[in-house]
Amino acid sequence: MYAPLAVTKQREIEDAIQAVQQSIGPDVVRIRYEIGEDWSGQWAIFFRIVLTDEAAKHRVGEIARQILWGLAGQLNFAVLGVFPYHNFRSESEQAALQEPAWA
Repeated sequence: MYAPLAVTKQREIEDAIQAVQQSIGPDVVRIRYEIGEDWSGQWAIFFRIVLTDEAAKHRVGEIARQILWGLAGQLNFAVLGVFPYHNFRSESEQAALQEPAWA
């Protein structure tokens, strides 16, 4: 089985994530990602996005749209060979769940 180009472009992915996070501002606590296979066996990039409680409660649609468009504008997922998945949670939700992958 082959590995997608995204595996070798992780520095570029991290730079793009940082640029998007900075452009949105303090509403985004952090963005993490993982490259792997999705439920169908296709290569994917799974974004885990933690928002402030305020943003998650009052502006999640607006912030999510900015993040999705920002990442798509910075990263060519087709060229990278991955399909993007975006998952969101609030700071308080992460504090309650304490999932290390989201930390």
